[in-house]
Amino acid sequence: MATATRPKATRKGSTKRSSSESRGVADLIRQHRATLKGAKFEELEALRERLDLSTSEMADLVLISERTLSRRRKEGRLEPDESDRVLRVQRLLLQARELFDGDESKARRWFHSGFSDLGGESPLSLARTDAGAREVERFIGRLEHGVFM
Repeated sequence: MATATRPKATRKGSTKRSSSESRGVADLIRQHRATLKGAKFEELEALRERLDLSTSEMADLVLISERTLSRRRKEGRLEPDESDRVLRVQRLLLQARELFDGDESKARRWFHSGFSDLGGESPLSLARTDAGAREVERFIGRLEHGVFM
């Protein structure tokens, strides 16, 4: 009868990870801390330009009023919850770009297109909420693996 072995514990009950897993975890921890600190407003602006959105469309995408967005521009930083929404959209755009082998232009067009598998919505419109973003991630996974529904 075989018994399962437990991974070696490192500090505080954690387990040993491969170097690529450790880098991924470190990146997520760094992103977590940056989110709590508040993203720089320039990150929102850069994303707006990459997506080819107006200021009004960007405000709607990350659920910030235009007036608040104007205040954030002057302050130079977003609040943690606003930062989290911007980072969510960035993550989805990156995944879309990877889907198209690094072609940002194709990823952007895809991001703006409606799909019946997404209830007729575009990945961009679903990126407004965590639930919508999760469905976009699942959709990307299905496309990457050739699973069509």
